[in-house]
Amino acid sequence: MHPSTVLFQDHIRPVILPVCDHYAGSEKLMRKSIARQQELDGVFDITLDCEDGASAGNEIIHAELIAALVASTDNHYQRLGVRVHDVHHPAFEQDLEIILPACADKLAYLVLPKINTTAELLSALQRINHYGKRTDGQLIPVHALIETHGALAEVQQIAALPQVECLSFGLMDFVSSHFGAIPASAMRSPGQFTHPLVLRAKLEIAAACHRYGKVASHNVTTEIKDISVVANDARRAASECGYTRMWSIHPDQIRPVIQAFSPSENEIHDAIAILTQAKNQAWGPIQWQGQLHDRASYRYYWTILRRAQSGSFVLPAAAQELL
Repeated sequence: MHPSTVLFQDHIRPVILPVCDHYAGSEKLMRKSIARQQELDGVFDITLDCEDGASAGNEIIHAELIAALVASTDNHYQRLGVRVHDVHHPAFEQDLEIILPACADKLAYLVLPKINTTAELLSALQRINHYGKRTDGQLIPVHALIETHGALAEVQQIAALPQVECLSFGLMDFVSSHFGAIPASAMRSPGQFTHPLVLRAKLEIAAACHRYGKVASHNVTTEIKDISVVANDARRAASECGYTRMWSIHPDQIRPVIQAFSPSENEIHDAIAILTQAKNQAWGPIQWQGQLHDRASYRYYWTILRRAQSGSFVLPAAAQELL
């Protein structure tokens, strides 16, 4: 049996996505981002933005441009997603009608902002599936933005929906929804990691994602000049809050995010050694460097290899054989 089958017989197999989700809204930035994705061999996702990152009043032409970019031969890795307008916006249905029929087969995912309830999300999924019919019968994965009180209150139910593969935290909208009760300092570091209400929201989103095998995507860092701030935010999101993916809004933020969320070389080497020995023992318990390992730890190290595989690492033959 393949390791992925042996190790997850009684567990949900987690979704693995590229660790960086880069947002671009203007035509210039979208084309530059696609070129950058090709330079880095497709190790990060790009979300083409119809909503906050795009100019207002030009919705039809903008949606047509995004559909053309996703359907084009420049979409080498088929890791382009789209953020449409929220379900209450007049352009929501229009976005779906223009974009999905034109490129459903090549669209990596669709991002829904400002979801308030599970029922609202289910209604939106019906509209998405009405327009976004793939030729292989698969549904388009959906990423839901958790940035309202209602969505946070129902985050477990939202994470449980099969079509949802990722939840993203909308920090600034979430803080703004408290109408001054949370200070503006909580929209950036260190406040975003220390304010109790903000930290609670981050942890509840991450916990819901891990319960249902989904990806928890951390909010953007608005600092675009000091890259050390981005790197530190990414490290804290990964090590303290359990996030496995993070937004980027500037090309200089891509590499620090990838580095912070990717496994280290030592972790990869340990994973190869432990899993190879475990495979030779038919996945029974083993001793490695004086420590006991069994399927509980094997699942951890298997995930390390899967994350490395989706990143920029060139894995050795032993890892490729395991995978």
